[in-house]
Amino acid sequence: MNKILKPVAYFLGVIAVIAFFGLLNGLFVTLLWNWLVPTIFGLGTITYFQGWGLCVLCAFLFKNSITKKD
Repeated sequence: MNKILKPVAYFLGVIAVIAFFGLLNGLFVTLLWNWLVPTIFGLGTITYFQGWGLCVLCAFLFKNSITKKD
């Protein structure tokens, strides 16, 4: 039984760490946006979930163009 639980616990731990840093990334984007963009460009502030959505959108738009090898 221990042989089964160890890899499952490791896998769940890795998933938890990835999720944590993904959510933390949204916080950094929100803080940076609300600090810089309203002052520089005169745009409004965003919420945490909008910052996280912006991270997801950028990942969809730019992930393949950055990692693509010719």
